[in-house]
Amino acid sequence: MKRGRTAAVLAGVLALALVAGACGGDDSDDSAGGASTTAAGAATTATSPGSTSTTAPQAQPTSMEAWETLWANERAAIVKRIKDNKWGRSPDGKTLTGPEGFTVDLTKCPAGWSDTEGLSDTEIKVGQTLPQSGAAADYGNVGKAMATLFDDYSNKGAFKDSLGKTRKINYIVKDDSYDPARTIPLTDELLDSEHVFAVSTLGSPSTMKTYDKLNQRCVPQPFAQTGHPAWGDPVNHPWTTGLALAYTTEAVLWGGFIDQHFAELSPGGEKITVASLVSNNDFGNSYDLGFRAYIDQSPNKAKIEYASEKIEPTAPTVTDAMTTLAAKKPAVFISMVFSSYCTQVVTAAAQNGIQQDAKYLFVGQVCPGTTYVKKEVVGGDGAASDKWWQFNGGTKELNDPNQFSDPYIAYVRGLLQAKGIDPKSSSTLGSGVGYAWPWMQSLIIAGQLDGGLTRSNLLVTLHSFDMTNPYALPGIRAVVNGNKDAYYTEGGVFQKWNVAKQAWEIQGNVIDLSGKSKNCAWDQAAAVCK
Repeated sequence: MKRGRTAAVLAGVLALALVAGACGGDDSDDSAGGASTTAAGAATTATSPGSTSTTAPQAQPTSMEAWETLWANERAAIVKRIKDNKWGRSPDGKTLTGPEGFTVDLTKCPAGWSDTEGLSDTEIKVGQTLPQSGAAADYGNVGKAMATLFDDYSNKGAFKDSLGKTRKINYIVKDDSYDPARTIPLTDELLDSEHVFAVSTLGSPSTMKTYDKLNQRCVPQPFAQTGHPAWGDPVNHPWTTGLALAYTTEAVLWGGFIDQHFAELSPGGEKITVASLVSNNDFGNSYDLGFRAYIDQSPNKAKIEYASEKIEPTAPTVTDAMTTLAAKKPAVFISMVFSSYCTQVVTAAAQNGIQQDAKYLFVGQVCPGTTYVKKEVVGGDGAASDKWWQFNGGTKELNDPNQFSDPYIAYVRGLLQAKGIDPKSSSTLGSGVGYAWPWMQSLIIAGQLDGGLTRSNLLVTLHSFDMTNPYALPGIRAVVNGNKDAYYTEGGVFQKWNVAKQAWEIQGNVIDLSGKSKNCAWDQAAAVCK
Protein backbone atom coordinates (compact mmCIF):
# COMPACT_ATOMS: atom_id res chain seq x y z
CA MET A 1 0.00 0.00 0.00
CA LYS A 2 1.16 3.51 -0.71
CA ARG A 3 1.02 5.17 2.68
CA GLY A 4 -0.22 8.70 1.99
CA ARG A 5 -2.41 7.86 -1.00
CA THR A 6 -4.30 5.08 0.74
CA ALA A 7 -5.00 7.09 3.87
CA ALA A 8 -6.19 10.11 1.93
CA VAL A 9 -8.47 8.14 -0.41
CA LEU A 10 -9.94 6.09 2.41
CA ALA A 11 -10.50 9.16 4.54
CA GLY A 12 -12.38 10.87 1.76
CA VAL A 13 -14.62 7.87 1.22
CA LEU A 14 -15.16 7.19 4.89
CA ALA A 15 -16.03 10.72 5.94
CA LEU A 16 -19.13 10.42 3.77
CA ALA A 17 -19.85 6.76 4.51
CA LEU A 18 -19.82 6.91 8.30
CA VAL A 19 -23.40 8.14 8.48
CA ALA A 20 -24.57 4.94 6.82
CA GLY A 21 -22.21 2.70 8.76
CA ALA A 22 -22.83 4.21 12.17
CA CYS A 23 -26.55 3.75 11.90
CA GLY A 24 -26.55 0.04 11.21
CA GLY A 25 -25.00 -1.83 14.07
CA ASP A 26 -25.47 -3.96 17.14
CA ASP A 27 -23.16 -5.26 19.72
CA SER A 28 -19.72 -5.98 20.71
CA ASP A 29 -17.04 -7.56 22.66
CA ASP A 30 -14.09 -5.91 24.22
CA SER A 31 -11.53 -3.66 22.69
CA ALA A 32 -9.49 -0.65 23.30
CA GLY A 33 -6.01 -1.52 22.90
CA GLY A 34 -3.26 -3.91 22.36
CA ALA A 35 -2.92 -4.07 18.60
CA SER A 36 0.75 -4.43 17.77
CA THR A 37 2.24 -1.73 15.58
CA THR A 38 5.43 -0.41 14.11
CA ALA A 39 6.32 2.94 12.56
CA ALA A 40 4.69 4.83 15.40
CA GLY A 41 5.52 8.16 13.79
CA ALA A 42 3.06 7.72 10.95
CA ALA A 43 1.36 10.88 9.70
CA THR A 44 -2.22 11.78 10.51
CA THR A 45 -4.93 12.21 7.91
CA ALA A 46 -7.55 14.70 9.05
CA THR A 47 -10.87 14.45 7.24
CA SER A 48 -14.03 16.37 6.60
CA PRO A 49 -16.75 15.61 4.08
CA GLY A 50 -15.36 16.21 0.63
CA SER A 51 -11.82 17.10 1.68
CA THR A 52 -8.77 15.51 3.23
CA SER A 53 -5.36 16.63 4.40
CA THR A 54 -2.29 14.96 5.78
CA THR A 55 -0.15 16.48 8.49
CA ALA A 56 2.65 15.20 10.67
CA PRO A 57 1.50 14.46 14.23
CA GLN A 58 2.93 16.32 17.18
CA ALA A 59 5.95 14.53 18.65
CA GLN A 60 5.14 12.61 21.82
CA PRO A 61 7.09 13.08 25.07
CA THR A 62 10.30 11.08 25.41
CA SER A 63 10.20 10.48 29.18
CA MET A 64 7.62 9.73 31.83
CA GLU A 65 8.42 13.04 33.49
CA ALA A 66 7.57 14.85 30.25
CA TRP A 67 4.35 12.82 29.92
CA GLU A 68 3.28 13.72 33.44
CA THR A 69 3.97 17.40 32.75
CA LEU A 70 1.89 17.27 29.57
CA TRP A 71 -1.02 15.57 31.35
CA ALA A 72 -0.91 18.06 34.21
CA ASN A 73 -1.22 20.89 31.69
CA GLU A 74 -4.03 19.16 29.80
CA ARG A 75 -5.91 18.43 33.02
CA ALA A 76 -5.56 22.05 34.06
CA ALA A 77 -6.98 23.16 30.71
CA ILE A 78 -10.02 20.91 31.14
CA VAL A 79 -10.61 22.16 34.69
CA LYS A 80 -10.33 25.77 33.52
CA ARG A 81 -12.77 25.20 30.66
CA ILE A 82 -15.32 23.63 33.00
CA LYS A 83 -14.97 26.38 35.60
CA ASP A 84 -14.93 29.23 33.07
CA ASN A 85 -18.18 27.96 31.56
CA LYS A 86 -19.69 27.27 34.98
CA TRP A 87 -20.51 23.69 34.00
CA GLY A 88 -21.37 21.19 36.66
CA ARG A 89 -24.11 20.81 39.21
CA SER A 90 -26.40 23.81 39.58
CA PRO A 91 -26.59 25.61 42.95
CA ASP A 92 -29.99 24.03 43.62
CA GLY A 93 -28.56 20.59 42.83
CA LYS A 94 -31.22 19.86 40.21
CA THR A 95 -29.30 20.11 36.95
CA LEU A 96 -25.93 19.07 35.62
CA THR A 97 -24.55 20.88 32.58
CA GLY A 98 -21.60 20.48 30.24
CA PRO A 99 -20.42 21.43 26.75
CA GLU A 100 -22.52 21.63 23.60
CA GLY A 101 -25.89 21.46 25.33
CA PHE A 102 -25.03 18.54 27.60
CA THR A 103 -27.67 18.51 30.36
CA VAL A 104 -28.75 15.95 32.95
CA ASP A 105 -31.88 16.33 35.07
CA LEU A 106 -30.70 15.15 38.50
CA THR A 107 -34.24 15.29 39.89
CA LYS A 108 -34.85 12.06 37.98
CA CYS A 109 -32.21 10.23 40.00
CA PRO A 110 -33.74 7.76 42.47
CA ALA A 111 -34.69 8.72 46.00
CA GLY A 112 -31.70 8.50 48.29
CA TRP A 113 -29.23 8.91 45.45
CA SER A 114 -25.87 10.16 46.66
CA ASP A 115 -23.34 12.12 44.62
CA THR A 116 -20.57 10.65 46.77
CA GLU A 117 -21.66 7.05 47.29
CA GLY A 118 -18.66 4.74 47.09
CA LEU A 119 -16.31 7.38 48.44
CA SER A 120 -14.72 7.61 51.84
CA ASP A 121 -11.99 9.96 52.98
CA THR A 122 -9.43 7.38 51.84
CA GLU A 123 -11.08 5.20 49.18
CA ILE A 124 -12.77 5.23 45.77
CA LYS A 125 -14.78 2.06 45.14
CA VAL A 126 -14.76 1.10 41.45
CA GLY A 127 -16.76 -1.98 40.41
CA GLN A 128 -15.91 -4.12 37.39
CA THR A 129 -17.59 -7.05 35.65
CA LEU A 130 -15.57 -9.05 33.14
CA PRO A 131 -14.87 -12.69 32.22
CA GLN A 132 -12.25 -14.49 34.27
CA SER A 133 -13.53 -17.92 33.24
CA GLY A 134 -15.13 -19.49 30.17
CA ALA A 135 -14.35 -19.03 26.47
CA ALA A 136 -13.52 -15.33 26.94
CA ALA A 137 -11.40 -15.77 30.08
CA ASP A 138 -8.43 -14.11 28.38
CA TYR A 139 -10.21 -10.79 28.86
CA GLY A 140 -9.63 -11.19 32.57
CA ASN A 141 -6.19 -9.79 31.80
CA VAL A 142 -7.87 -6.42 31.23
CA GLY A 143 -8.61 -6.35 34.94
CA LYS A 144 -5.08 -7.41 35.89
CA ALA A 145 -3.57 -4.49 33.99
CA MET A 146 -6.10 -1.99 35.30
CA ALA A 147 -5.50 -3.11 38.89
CA THR A 148 -1.74 -2.74 38.39
CA LEU A 149 -2.02 0.84 37.15
CA PHE A 150 -4.68 1.79 39.70
CA ASP A 151 -2.42 0.55 42.50
CA ASP A 152 0.57 2.45 41.16
CA TYR A 153 -1.27 5.77 40.91
CA SER A 154 -2.98 5.20 44.26
CA ASN A 155 0.32 4.54 45.98
CA LYS A 156 1.75 7.74 44.49
CA GLY A 157 -1.06 9.79 46.03
CA ALA A 158 -2.38 10.84 42.61
CA PHE A 159 -6.03 11.01 43.68
CA LYS A 160 -5.92 14.06 45.94
CA ASP A 161 -8.95 16.26 45.40
CA SER A 162 -9.64 19.96 45.86
CA LEU A 163 -10.91 19.33 49.39
CA GLY A 164 -7.56 17.88 50.42
CA LYS A 165 -8.73 14.24 50.55
CA THR A 166 -6.25 11.70 49.19
CA ARG A 167 -7.84 8.42 48.18
CA LYS A 168 -6.84 5.07 46.75
CA ILE A 169 -8.87 3.07 44.25
CA ASN A 170 -10.50 -0.06 45.64
CA TYR A 171 -11.02 -2.02 42.42
CA ILE A 172 -13.65 -4.73 42.92
CA VAL A 173 -13.81 -7.30 40.10
CA LYS A 174 -16.64 -9.79 39.52
CA ASP A 175 -16.39 -12.71 37.06
CA ASP A 176 -19.37 -12.81 34.67
CA SER A 177 -17.85 -15.36 32.23
CA TYR A 178 -18.99 -13.13 29.35
CA ASP A 179 -22.57 -14.10 30.15
CA PRO A 180 -24.92 -11.10 30.38
CA ALA A 181 -27.31 -13.15 32.50
CA ARG A 182 -24.55 -13.22 35.13
CA THR A 183 -23.59 -9.59 34.61
CA ILE A 184 -26.99 -8.35 35.77
CA PRO A 185 -26.95 -9.79 39.32
CA LEU A 186 -23.25 -9.01 39.67
CA THR A 187 -23.95 -5.38 38.79
CA ASP A 188 -26.75 -5.37 41.37
CA GLU A 189 -24.27 -6.73 43.88
CA LEU A 190 -21.78 -3.97 43.10
CA LEU A 191 -24.50 -1.33 43.48
CA ASP A 192 -26.46 -2.64 46.44
CA SER A 193 -23.89 -4.54 48.50
CA GLU A 194 -20.55 -2.96 47.60
CA HIS A 195 -22.06 0.53 47.07
CA VAL A 196 -19.50 1.42 44.41
CA PHE A 197 -18.87 4.93 43.12
CA ALA A 198 -18.82 3.85 39.46
CA VAL A 199 -19.07 0.67 37.40
CA SER A 200 -17.03 -0.70 34.50
CA THR A 201 -18.36 -3.44 32.23
CA LEU A 202 -16.71 -5.49 29.48
CA GLY A 203 -18.55 -6.69 26.39
CA SER A 204 -21.46 -5.32 24.40
CA PRO A 205 -24.03 -7.88 25.55
CA SER A 206 -23.16 -7.27 29.20
CA THR A 207 -23.05 -3.50 28.87
CA MET A 208 -26.31 -3.47 26.90
CA LYS A 209 -28.03 -5.39 29.70
CA THR A 210 -26.87 -2.98 32.40
CA TYR A 211 -26.63 0.50 30.91
CA ASP A 212 -30.33 1.35 31.27
CA LYS A 213 -30.19 0.43 34.96
CA LEU A 214 -26.98 2.37 35.64
CA ASN A 215 -28.33 5.45 33.86
CA GLN A 216 -31.63 5.27 35.74
CA ARG A 217 -29.70 5.04 39.00
CA CYS A 218 -27.34 7.88 37.99
CA VAL A 219 -24.21 5.78 38.45
CA PRO A 220 -21.25 6.53 36.14
CA GLN A 221 -20.34 3.76 33.71
CA PRO A 222 -17.16 5.22 32.21
CA PHE A 223 -15.22 3.76 29.29
CA ALA A 224 -17.36 0.69 28.67
CA GLN A 225 -14.97 -1.97 27.40
CA THR A 226 -16.68 -2.51 24.07
CA GLY A 227 -16.90 -0.60 20.80
CA HIS A 228 -20.66 -0.70 20.36
CA PRO A 229 -21.93 2.59 18.88
CA ALA A 230 -24.69 2.77 21.52
CA TRP A 231 -22.24 4.18 24.06
CA GLY A 232 -22.20 7.42 22.07
CA ASP A 233 -25.56 8.63 23.42
CA PRO A 234 -25.05 11.62 25.74
CA VAL A 235 -28.72 12.64 25.60
CA ASN A 236 -30.45 9.39 26.59
CA HIS A 237 -27.59 7.58 28.36
CA PRO A 238 -25.29 10.32 29.69
CA TRP A 239 -23.88 8.16 32.51
CA THR A 240 -22.37 5.67 30.03
CA THR A 241 -19.36 6.45 27.84
CA GLY A 242 -17.18 4.30 25.59
CA LEU A 243 -13.54 4.55 24.61
CA ALA A 244 -12.79 2.22 21.70
CA LEU A 245 -13.31 2.85 18.02
CA ALA A 246 -16.96 2.03 17.27
CA TYR A 247 -17.35 -1.35 15.60
CA THR A 248 -19.62 0.20 12.99
CA THR A 249 -16.86 2.67 12.13
CA GLU A 250 -14.41 -0.21 11.85
CA ALA A 251 -16.85 -1.99 9.52
CA VAL A 252 -16.99 1.11 7.33
CA LEU A 253 -13.21 1.13 7.20
CA TRP A 254 -13.20 -2.47 5.99
CA GLY A 255 -15.71 -1.51 3.30
CA GLY A 256 -13.66 1.48 2.25
CA PHE A 257 -10.58 -0.72 1.99
CA ILE A 258 -12.44 -3.15 -0.29
CA ASP A 259 -13.62 -0.33 -2.54
CA GLN A 260 -10.10 1.09 -2.65
CA HIS A 261 -8.72 -2.31 -3.75
CA PHE A 262 -11.64 -3.38 -5.93
CA ALA A 263 -9.72 -3.29 -9.20
CA GLU A 264 -7.21 -5.71 -7.70
CA LEU A 265 -9.94 -7.94 -6.29
CA SER A 266 -11.92 -7.94 -9.54
CA PRO A 267 -9.47 -7.29 -12.41
CA GLY A 268 -12.02 -8.30 -15.03
CA GLY A 269 -14.98 -6.58 -13.42
CA GLU A 270 -16.35 -9.89 -12.22
CA LYS A 271 -18.46 -10.30 -9.08
CA ILE A 272 -16.57 -11.07 -5.88
CA THR A 273 -17.58 -12.68 -2.62
CA VAL A 274 -16.86 -11.11 0.75
CA ALA A 275 -17.38 -13.57 3.59
CA SER A 276 -17.54 -13.14 7.34
CA LEU A 277 -17.91 -15.25 10.45
CA VAL A 278 -20.11 -13.39 12.93
CA SER A 279 -20.57 -13.86 16.66
CA ASN A 280 -24.32 -14.12 17.18
CA ASN A 281 -24.70 -11.47 19.85
CA ASP A 282 -24.76 -7.69 20.15
CA PHE A 283 -21.03 -7.56 19.42
CA GLY A 284 -20.97 -9.52 16.17
CA ASN A 285 -24.26 -8.11 14.94
CA SER A 286 -22.84 -4.59 15.31
CA TYR A 287 -20.02 -5.44 12.92
CA ASP A 288 -22.29 -7.34 10.53
CA LEU A 289 -25.01 -4.71 10.27
CA GLY A 290 -22.48 -1.88 10.00
CA PHE A 291 -20.69 -3.65 7.16
CA ARG A 292 -23.96 -4.39 5.36
CA ALA A 293 -24.91 -0.72 5.64
CA TYR A 294 -21.64 0.24 3.99
CA ILE A 295 -21.98 -2.29 1.16
CA ASP A 296 -25.51 -1.02 0.46
CA GLN A 297 -24.08 2.38 -0.51
CA SER A 298 -20.83 1.15 -2.07
CA PRO A 299 -20.24 2.09 -5.72
CA ASN A 300 -19.37 -1.59 -6.21
CA LYS A 301 -22.40 -3.05 -4.44
CA ALA A 302 -23.72 -4.75 -7.60
CA LYS A 303 -20.45 -6.67 -7.86
CA ILE A 304 -20.20 -7.73 -4.21
CA GLU A 305 -21.87 -10.81 -2.82
CA TYR A 306 -21.77 -10.75 0.96
CA ALA A 307 -21.95 -14.14 2.68
CA SER A 308 -21.97 -14.48 6.46
CA GLU A 309 -22.32 -17.31 8.92
CA LYS A 310 -23.15 -16.85 12.59
CA ILE A 311 -21.91 -18.81 15.58
CA GLU A 312 -23.12 -18.70 19.15
CA PRO A 313 -20.66 -17.08 21.59
CA THR A 314 -20.56 -20.37 23.50
CA ALA A 315 -19.87 -22.60 20.47
CA PRO A 316 -17.02 -25.07 21.05
CA THR A 317 -15.48 -24.57 17.60
CA VAL A 318 -15.88 -22.53 14.41
CA THR A 319 -15.11 -25.45 12.08
CA ASP A 320 -18.54 -26.08 10.54
CA ALA A 321 -19.33 -22.43 9.86
CA MET A 322 -15.87 -21.81 8.42
CA THR A 323 -16.21 -24.86 6.14
CA THR A 324 -19.47 -23.44 4.79
CA LEU A 325 -17.79 -20.10 4.09
CA ALA A 326 -14.79 -21.77 2.45
CA ALA A 327 -17.11 -23.21 -0.21
CA LYS A 328 -17.88 -19.60 -1.26
CA LYS A 329 -14.19 -19.06 -2.19
CA PRO A 330 -14.23 -15.48 -0.87
CA ALA A 331 -11.90 -12.81 -2.23
CA VAL A 332 -12.05 -11.10 1.18
CA PHE A 333 -12.72 -12.72 4.54
CA ILE A 334 -13.57 -10.81 7.73
CA SER A 335 -13.53 -12.27 11.23
CA MET A 336 -16.26 -10.79 13.44
CA VAL A 337 -15.60 -12.98 16.49
CA PHE A 338 -13.65 -12.53 19.72
CA SER A 339 -11.16 -14.00 22.19
CA SER A 340 -10.17 -17.65 21.60
CA TYR A 341 -12.32 -17.74 18.47
CA CYS A 342 -9.85 -15.33 16.86
CA THR A 343 -7.18 -18.03 16.76
CA GLN A 344 -9.66 -20.70 15.75
CA VAL A 345 -10.67 -18.64 12.71
CA VAL A 346 -7.06 -18.09 11.64
CA THR A 347 -6.19 -21.77 11.88
CA ALA A 348 -9.45 -22.91 10.23
CA ALA A 349 -8.89 -20.53 7.30
CA ALA A 350 -5.45 -22.05 6.75
CA GLN A 351 -6.89 -25.56 6.78
CA ASN A 352 -10.00 -25.14 4.65
CA GLY A 353 -8.63 -23.05 1.78
CA ILE A 354 -9.92 -19.58 2.71
CA GLN A 355 -6.41 -18.31 3.37
CA GLN A 356 -5.29 -19.56 -0.05
CA ASP A 357 -8.30 -18.23 -1.97
CA ALA A 358 -8.70 -14.82 -0.36
CA LYS A 359 -6.52 -11.87 -1.28
CA TYR A 360 -7.23 -10.14 2.04
CA LEU A 361 -8.24 -11.50 5.43
CA PHE A 362 -9.20 -9.26 8.35
CA VAL A 363 -9.32 -9.92 12.07
CA GLY A 364 -11.22 -7.40 14.22
CA GLN A 365 -9.73 -4.97 16.70
CA VAL A 366 -11.15 -7.17 19.48
CA CYS A 367 -8.36 -9.66 18.69
CA PRO A 368 -5.52 -7.33 19.71
CA GLY A 369 -1.78 -7.71 19.50
CA THR A 370 0.13 -10.93 19.04
CA THR A 371 -1.84 -13.21 21.36
CA TYR A 372 -4.17 -14.69 18.76
CA VAL A 373 -1.90 -14.86 15.68
CA LYS A 374 1.61 -15.67 16.92
CA LYS A 375 3.15 -18.96 15.84
CA GLU A 376 2.98 -20.40 19.35
CA VAL A 377 -0.83 -20.47 19.10
CA VAL A 378 -1.45 -21.11 15.38
CA GLY A 379 1.19 -23.82 15.22
CA GLY A 380 4.20 -24.74 13.11
CA ASP A 381 6.18 -21.89 11.62
CA GLY A 382 3.24 -19.51 12.03
CA ALA A 383 2.38 -19.48 8.32
CA ALA A 384 -1.32 -19.86 9.15
CA SER A 385 -1.34 -16.15 10.07
CA ASP A 386 0.09 -15.02 6.73
CA LYS A 387 -2.05 -12.54 4.72
CA TRP A 388 -4.04 -11.42 7.78
CA TRP A 389 -4.79 -7.71 8.22
CA GLN A 390 -6.36 -5.66 10.98
CA PHE A 391 -7.61 -2.15 11.49
CA ASN A 392 -5.95 -1.14 14.73
CA GLY A 393 -8.02 1.46 16.55
CA GLY A 394 -5.03 3.69 17.20
CA THR A 395 -3.22 1.82 19.96
CA LYS A 396 0.37 0.90 20.71
CA GLU A 397 1.43 -2.61 21.72
CA LEU A 398 3.12 -3.83 24.88
CA ASN A 399 4.97 -6.62 23.11
CA ASP A 400 6.25 -4.94 19.96
CA PRO A 401 10.07 -4.71 20.32
CA ASN A 402 10.00 -1.62 18.11
CA GLN A 403 8.13 0.15 20.91
CA PHE A 404 10.10 -1.03 23.94
CA SER A 405 11.93 2.30 24.02
CA ASP A 406 8.62 4.18 24.24
CA PRO A 407 8.63 5.59 27.80
CA TYR A 408 5.04 4.66 28.57
CA ILE A 409 5.39 1.15 27.18
CA ALA A 410 8.57 0.68 29.22
CA TYR A 411 6.86 2.06 32.34
CA VAL A 412 3.84 -0.23 32.05
CA ARG A 413 5.86 -3.31 31.21
CA GLY A 414 7.96 -2.64 34.30
CA LEU A 415 4.87 -2.31 36.49
CA LEU A 416 3.42 -5.58 35.23
CA GLN A 417 6.70 -7.45 35.65
CA ALA A 418 7.05 -6.12 39.20
CA LYS A 419 3.63 -7.68 39.90
CA GLY A 420 4.81 -11.00 38.48
CA ILE A 421 2.76 -10.58 35.30
CA ASP A 422 4.51 -11.41 32.02
CA PRO A 423 3.47 -8.78 29.42
CA LYS A 424 3.79 -11.47 26.73
CA SER A 425 1.24 -13.69 28.42
CA SER A 426 -1.68 -11.84 26.79
CA SER A 427 -2.14 -8.84 24.49
CA THR A 428 -5.36 -8.04 26.33
CA LEU A 429 -3.16 -6.73 29.11
CA GLY A 430 -2.66 -3.87 26.66
CA SER A 431 -6.41 -3.36 26.52
CA GLY A 432 -6.38 -2.92 30.28
CA VAL A 433 -3.56 -0.42 29.97
CA GLY A 434 -5.59 1.49 27.41
CA TYR A 435 -8.66 1.63 29.65
CA ALA A 436 -6.91 2.38 32.94
CA TRP A 437 -5.28 5.60 31.77
CA PRO A 438 -8.47 7.64 31.00
CA TRP A 439 -10.09 6.27 34.16
CA MET A 440 -7.25 7.63 36.27
CA GLN A 441 -7.03 10.97 34.47
CA SER A 442 -10.79 11.50 34.75
CA LEU A 443 -10.80 10.80 38.48
CA ILE A 444 -7.95 13.26 39.00
CA ILE A 445 -9.67 15.98 36.94
CA ALA A 446 -13.04 15.46 38.63
CA GLY A 447 -11.35 15.76 42.01
CA GLN A 448 -9.83 19.11 41.08
CA LEU A 449 -13.24 20.67 40.38
CA ASP A 450 -15.17 22.65 42.96
CA GLY A 451 -16.61 20.31 45.56
CA GLY A 452 -13.96 17.68 45.01
CA LEU A 453 -14.60 14.22 43.62
CA THR A 454 -18.29 13.51 43.05
CA ARG A 455 -20.28 11.52 40.53
CA SER A 456 -21.49 14.78 38.98
CA ASN A 457 -17.98 16.14 38.59
CA LEU A 458 -16.85 12.86 37.08
CA LEU A 459 -19.69 12.96 34.57
CA VAL A 460 -18.89 16.51 33.45
CA THR A 461 -15.25 15.50 33.09
CA LEU A 462 -16.15 12.46 30.99
CA HIS A 463 -18.04 14.65 28.53
CA SER A 464 -15.36 17.37 28.39
CA PHE A 465 -12.28 15.18 27.95
CA ASP A 466 -9.44 16.24 25.66
CA MET A 467 -6.05 14.68 26.37
CA THR A 468 -3.12 12.87 24.79
CA ASN A 469 -3.38 9.15 25.49
CA PRO A 470 0.11 7.64 25.92
CA TYR A 471 -1.12 4.27 24.73
CA ALA A 472 -2.44 5.75 21.47
CA LEU A 473 -0.46 6.19 18.29
CA PRO A 474 0.72 9.74 17.54
CA GLY A 475 -2.13 11.63 15.92
CA ILE A 476 -4.93 9.84 17.82
CA ARG A 477 -6.33 11.90 20.70
CA ALA A 478 -8.95 11.06 23.32
CA VAL A 479 -11.53 13.80 22.74
CA VAL A 480 -15.25 14.19 23.42
CA ASN A 481 -17.38 17.31 23.41
CA GLY A 482 -20.73 17.07 25.17
CA ASN A 483 -23.71 16.43 22.92
CA LYS A 484 -21.76 17.27 19.78
CA ASP A 485 -19.18 14.47 19.77
CA ALA A 486 -19.56 11.45 22.07
CA TYR A 487 -16.81 9.17 20.74
CA TYR A 488 -13.35 9.26 22.30
CA THR A 489 -11.58 7.31 19.55
CA GLU A 490 -12.30 7.90 15.87
CA GLY A 491 -9.38 6.66 13.88
CA GLY A 492 -6.51 4.26 13.63
CA VAL A 493 -4.35 2.49 11.10
CA PHE A 494 -4.35 -0.58 8.89
CA GLN A 495 -1.71 -3.16 9.68
CA LYS A 496 -0.57 -6.50 8.25
CA TRP A 497 0.91 -9.46 10.11
CA ASN A 498 4.55 -10.21 9.29
CA VAL A 499 5.10 -13.92 9.86
CA ALA A 500 8.89 -13.67 9.77
CA LYS A 501 9.02 -10.84 12.30
CA GLN A 502 6.03 -12.09 14.30
CA ALA A 503 4.71 -8.54 14.49
CA TRP A 504 2.03 -6.32 13.00
CA GLU A 505 3.37 -3.76 10.55
CA ILE A 506 1.58 -0.50 9.80
CA GLN A 507 0.30 -0.14 6.25
CA GLY A 508 -0.47 3.46 5.41
CA ASN A 509 -0.90 6.55 7.54
CA VAL A 510 -3.04 7.00 10.62
CA ILE A 511 -6.62 7.75 9.54
CA ASP A 512 -8.23 10.42 11.71
CA LEU A 513 -12.03 10.61 11.54
CA SER A 514 -12.51 12.81 14.59
CA GLY A 515 -16.06 14.11 14.83
CA LYS A 516 -17.32 12.01 11.91
CA SER A 517 -19.10 9.26 13.86
CA LYS A 518 -22.68 10.31 14.52
CA ASN A 519 -24.05 10.02 18.04
CA CYS A 520 -26.22 6.94 18.45
CA ALA A 521 -29.56 6.71 20.25
CA TRP A 522 -29.76 2.93 20.10
CA ASP A 523 -33.06 1.20 19.34
CA GLN A 524 -32.64 -2.26 20.84
CA ALA A 525 -35.74 -3.68 19.16
CA ALA A 526 -34.74 -2.58 15.65
CA ALA A 527 -30.96 -2.89 16.30
CA VAL A 528 -30.21 0.47 14.74
CA CYS A 529 -29.25 3.98 15.79
CA LYS A 530 -32.25 6.28 15.69
